[in-house]
Amino acid sequence: MTETVALVYAGVMGLGILLCLLRLLMGPTAADRAVASDTACTVTTALLVLMAHVFKRYIYLDVSLVYALLTFIGAVAIARYLERGI
Repeated sequence: MTETVALVYAGVMGLGILLCLLRLLMGPTAADRAVASDTACTVTTALLVLMAHVFKRYIYLDVSLVYALLTFIGAVAIARYLERGI
């Protein structure tokens, strides 16, 4: 993968994170904010995987795996709270 392609991918992912954060701040309901937060975390995980490939530092793959697992647990906790409280 060339540096230009990686830079374009990183820019698109950065724009996606920015749009998710915008929805997180402006979302009319708590469910919209929860979905925006989960989507931003998923895009960040993909960005970590891209960084692992570009920098050839494969420890970032382990970090992205842990980050994805924590994001999933957080999303389940938020969904449970929004549905009926803890």
